[in-house]
Amino acid sequence: MALVLHLAYFSVLNLAMVLLGYVFLKNKQVALGWLMLVAGILVIYIIFLQEHPIIRMLAIIATTFTGMKVIAVTEGYKGQSLKLSFKQWLVYAVGWVGMRAQPFETLGQKALPGGGSMVRFGISRVIAGGMLILLAHGVVSLHLASALTYILVTLMLLIGFSLVLHFGMLSISAGMWRFSGVNTYYLFRQPAKALSLTELWSKRWNIAFSEMTSVAIFRPLRHRIGPTGALLASFIFSGLLHELALSVPVNSGYGLPTLYFLIQGVLVLVEKSRINRKVNLLQNPVIAHIWVFFWLIVPMPLLFHEEFVKQILWPMAGL
Repeated sequence: MALVLHLAYFSVLNLAMVLLGYVFLKNKQVALGWLMLVAGILVIYIIFLQEHPIIRMLAIIATTFTGMKVIAVTEGYKGQSLKLSFKQWLVYAVGWVGMRAQPFETLGQKALPGGGSMVRFGISRVIAGGMLILLAHGVVSLHLASALTYILVTLMLLIGFSLVLHFGMLSISAGMWRFSGVNTYYLFRQPAKALSLTELWSKRWNIAFSEMTSVAIFRPLRHRIGPTGALLASFIFSGLLHELALSVPVNSGYGLPTLYFLIQGVLVLVEKSRINRKVNLLQNPVIAHIWVFFWLIVPMPLLFHEEFVKQILWPMAGL
């Protein structure tokens, strides 16, 4: 009964944030958007403090996305006339994960091509991810060495859930919106083909996140602290948001996700420095792939730390 009440509070709060968000958007009130984001997360944290970590995580993530949409869209429309109607804003805020609302200006117009293939792609990834999660159950039943089981199952679950959500459900959502005339797009664009960390984080992995940090953090700070400082600030901010999603729900691992993204930011600066000096070993595709996968995977225990894995990842799979 308490959970139902808490979910009701969650729904009312997020709806209020969406409604207020349109007012902030029309009046270009970015500062009020930031204030609402912080207040909203704090209220949700208090409301869900005694709930299961999975429920707490989902509530915090959803509220964070709601608040960041207000900020990113308000920043994105600065210097532009607002063509987004309230209905279009409402549909976008509730129904799409991306951080650009402009595609929803054409909501209700003629269907755009490519929707069907995106839906089919998404369904295939949901199936593949589901099979990998089931396979993880099989690995647990083999009763291998505990350390080996932990590593294998955790990797399988991370990939499996990513296939289901990132490549599956989000691709289905993108395809469905195209049927309604909205120029939505893949938010995860073949990340395995990335030949640098710069390419991975800016063009291939979680485009919604890169859109958000670019519009809400990098662009406003670039002229104040320079591009290098703004880029590092963007990665640190990404780390802080991952703290909310991965550390706060389990009350453990604080600082580790931020460290992971700080490392990524420093490495991106190293890449840019090498390119500027025309010393670019990443021109070799084999070396480039090794570089990307090494720095993506080796520090990953910082991001998906032990308590997150134990309290959220494994229980989400019923393990």
